[in-house]
Amino acid sequence: MIEIRNLVKNYGKVNALNDVSFDVKKGSILGFLGPNGAGKSTAMNIITGYIAPTSGEVTVDGFDAVEKSLEARKRIGYLPELPPLYGEMTVSEYLDFICDLKNVPGKVRKSMLDDIMYIVKIGDHRNRLVRNLSKGYRQRVGFAQALVGDPPILILDEPTVGLDPGQVVEFRKIISGLGRNHTIILSTHILQEVTAVCSDVVIINHGKVARKGALSEFTSSNSGERRYVITFDTSDKETAEKILSACQTVKDFNFSRTERGSIIYRAVTDAKQAAGKEIFFNAAVANVALLELKTVEKSLEEEFVSIITRDAQEGE
Repeated sequence: MIEIRNLVKNYGKVNALNDVSFDVKKGSILGFLGPNGAGKSTAMNIITGYIAPTSGEVTVDGFDAVEKSLEARKRIGYLPELPPLYGEMTVSEYLDFICDLKNVPGKVRKSMLDDIMYIVKIGDHRNRLVRNLSKGYRQRVGFAQALVGDPPILILDEPTVGLDPGQVVEFRKIISGLGRNHTIILSTHILQEVTAVCSDVVIINHGKVARKGALSEFTSSNSGERRYVITFDTSDKETAEKILSACQTVKDFNFSRTERGSIIYRAVTDAKQAAGKEIFFNAAVANVALLELKTVEKSLEEEFVSIITRDAQEGE
């Protein structure tokens, strides 16, 4: 649906994007991640036609984003981090104005806007001035303008920034629902959102693609490792760490928390060895019961931090 090839963007001597290439498959929800200043906003501005690349190609549904910019932009609904709202308009007036900009025929406007307002749940606020809405509802109006014209591609830049936890959950449900009929790029610093709704992930850092692939590839442990959450029936950290230190199969471990007189650790072990048996045996020798020993997947946050840290070390 979107193909990005060897994308470069220079601002004078500043190299914002350096040979960036990745695809967004039709029907996928792509998590577009990176630290501040990594080049995410620059890449999204190029995809949406706001700025031109220094070199490279972006193809949107078969149309070159530079040579056929209008055709490409017709297929994109864009929610920037700061939605382009007009506070003196009512919600209905604003969305009708967006329909004018997108050349939505008058005969389908009412039904389209009714559907959009139902999706983002702003129907009860249609006659209110935009400036009088809360932050959460202004964000919903911004989301609504991205949906006007029913574009097959949605690009969402930090859609839940500044929202309360309840609103964040609601937005995730909306994004998941839209993902059934749209191709979506979701840029966010909240990695739980990516884990909750995305099928694929691209991480960029210092203007380059640091890693890309299916979400499952980021959260699956390496073939040579297995991860455990271990709960000991003791509150003594020294005892628990002696048990884990004595296990030859345990590569690394970290204290997680105490809970009702028990202590919980996370451990990385050699997947080829019977780590569970060794942990159980050493705990028994120390006369400490295991309340829980379960395998877990690696978190996206762990992988993200690992990639960014590795890039920083290589840069040094």
